[in-house]
Formats: sequence, structure tokens, C-alpha cells
Amino acid sequence: MDNRTLGIRIAQLRKTSGLSGEELSKKIGISRPSLVQIEQGNRKIKVTELKSIAEVLNFSMDAIMSEDYNIEELKTNTCLEKNEPIYERISVSELNVNKFKNLIIYILEKCAGKPNVGETVLYKLLYFSDFNYYEIYEEHLSGAIYRKLPNGPVPISVDTILDSMINVDNSLKRFKTEYYGYQQKRYMPLINADLRLFNAAEIEVVNKVIERLSSMSATEISLYSHEDMPWKASKDMEQIDYELAFYRTAPYSVRKYNQIEEYGQD
Repeated sequence: MDNRTLGIRIAQLRKTSGLSGEELSKKIGISRPSLVQIEQGNRKIKVTELKSIAEVLNFSMDAIMSEDYNIEELKTNTCLEKNEPIYERISVSELNVNKFKNLIIYILEKCAGKPNVGETVLYKLLYFSDFNYYEIYEEHLSGAIYRKLPNGPVPISVDTILDSMINVDNSLKRFKTEYYGYQQKRYMPLINADLRLFNAAEIEVVNKVIERLSSMSATEISLYSHEDMPWKASKDMEQIDYELAFYRTAPYSVRKYNQIEEYGQD
């Protein structure tokens, strides 16, 4: 069996068992980046590692390697054996509203003056800030939940939050302009972001996103987001799982993996 097929099966079985990548990697004694590489099919798995994974996930090695592999049948069998419900794990995030508001303000402080930065670009800058940070540090930056919409990822409840910032907090101003013949909804910050809410690593990630992507037009950044694995692997109109950030490839992946740690030495 090729590494790619085996990696996909391991990822499916892990999610079926309700474990995050971090949890499984700790249980089997390898690094999180190593498990990512295995699930992506970029690293050949050792027999001892496969045995450990099979034991932790409660599936036999024969079942994982079988030509008749069927994830739905394995779910049913495992559920009956354990007498427990089976569920698909989605990385649980909890929105920090105040931090999310200040993330919006900080991004706008940096690039609201650019004529291309309307609502669509803002949403994508928020998305890449949150997902890039999660990929690198395996922690949530703002905790915002994003949904897969036709023009790219959009934070859930963002309209309500923006309205609150405009009408209650008086921290934003909304206005419309024309950009290359199209009506554009834009925002301008009226206060400075509270940087005490962010650590240095968070600011660094956001700054890099702004540097790389804030000059794109709404069309360009939307098309760019459509090739990002979390968006591609999600279903239309549904929540985008943060865990999918670990399956990114270039140029979207932002985590620097240590090659010795990833591949190990015999």
C-alpha cells in the first residue's frame, strides 16, 4: 500500500476515534509534525508506529491495510464493541469577542488605507491570521469560527460583531467606495487596537499575513483562499475545521518542520 493511501486511512480513523493529532501523537510517542507527515503520505510509517496507532485507535493492522477497507463498517463495528457513540472531531474553538474585535482593528490600522482592502479582503486576512497561527502553534488566536462560502472563508457572526463595533463601541466607521467599477464596503478604525491582548508571536503571524496578502484584490485573495486545504476539504456552507491546517502544502503551509524530527533515524 502506498504512503498516501495509508496516511488518509490513519487520519480518518483518528478523527473517528475523536482524537486530535496532538493527542494521538502523544499517545504513540512521536511528534505532532511527524504524525502530520504520516497522514499526508510524505513520511513512511514504521511497523512499530503503525502497531501503536492501531492499538490506540482500537483497529487491527489487518483492517487498516485491507483491500476491502471500509471506514463506515469499521465505525459501526467499533461502536458496537465499545458501546460508545462515534463522532467526527472538529477542533473546538471559543470566540474571544474582545480579542477578535481588536484583531479587526489591528489589521485595519495596518492596511485600511489601501484602496483594495474592503470587506472581502478583511475577512480573508482574518482567516489566514487565525489559521496560520493555529498551524504553527496549535492554539487559537481569536477563536473565530469560519464557514465555507462561495467567495471564500467568512467568520461566523462577523456582521453582528462589526455592527456592534460601529453602533455600540464606536470603534469602527463603515463606508462605501467604488473600486475598479465595483461597489466596495470598507471599514476605518476609530481607535487603536489594544495590543495587550496579543503576544509577540500572534502579532508576528498577523503582520506576515498582512505583508503577503493585503495587496491582493478581493478577487485575487478569494481565489487564493479557494486553494487552501481547510477551505478545499470543507463542505459548502459548513464550518471549516482548524485541524485541516496541518494538511496544507506550499505555498499555504507556514509551519517549519524539523526534518530530523519528522523522518527520524533508524
